[in-house]
Amino acid sequence: MSKMRSHHHPKNIRFGVFFFLALSYTVSMVNSVELTFELPDNARECFHEEILKNQSATLEFQVVSGGRYDVDLTLESPTGEVIYRQQKTQFDSYNFVAAATGIYTACFSNEFSTFSHKIVYMDFQVGDEQPLPGIEEHATVLTQLEVSAQEIHKGLNAILDFQTHHRLREAQGRKRAEDLNERVLWWSLTETAAILVIAIGQVLVLRNFFSEKKPSQMNYPLMK
Repeated sequence: MSKMRSHHHPKNIRFGVFFFLALSYTVSMVNSVELTFELPDNARECFHEEILKNQSATLEFQVVSGGRYDVDLTLESPTGEVIYRQQKTQFDSYNFVAAATGIYTACFSNEFSTFSHKIVYMDFQVGDEQPLPGIEEHATVLTQLEVSAQEIHKGLNAILDFQTHHRLREAQGRKRAEDLNERVLWWSLTETAAILVIAIGQVLVLRNFFSEKKPSQMNYPLMK
């Protein structure tokens, strides 16, 4: 067997290293809080985020499983003013600009439910996304490589966002399918039990009917 030799040019190596670092840095540059948490019945969970004045923010949520897949949400400003409210909502996204610097509070409530707990996904993004490292240091026009890196960075963020929503929809669909499968199983077991009870009852009734004693023959007087 013959061995094939590969010749790497220094420019290709530098491009590959820069490309890898640019892609790796995208994960740590997103200024957001993204999590999935469990919200018990009759419970209320609040999350706090410090936002500067005139800074944009986006709050997105979706109920993954539990009950009717709905939850109450309130978003309060640092002064306690409710700037956003939703009741018994499955999913939504809200964009706003902070009117004042301070702690903004997002509270999820499941107090209207007495027996079902929920699993909720939340994504709280604050501020604009920062550029790639070293890009803003250049006062001149960006090179073709830097422009390509920025486009790849934006594309990867869009792919990550799409994958997140796809996984949420997949998890929600799987949970619904499991619930439906469980309901069908219990309904089938109930029907099977009912059929068995009816069959046994019919057998007992027929057996009792054929096992009844015949009435004694009546003696009729002979006609003269």
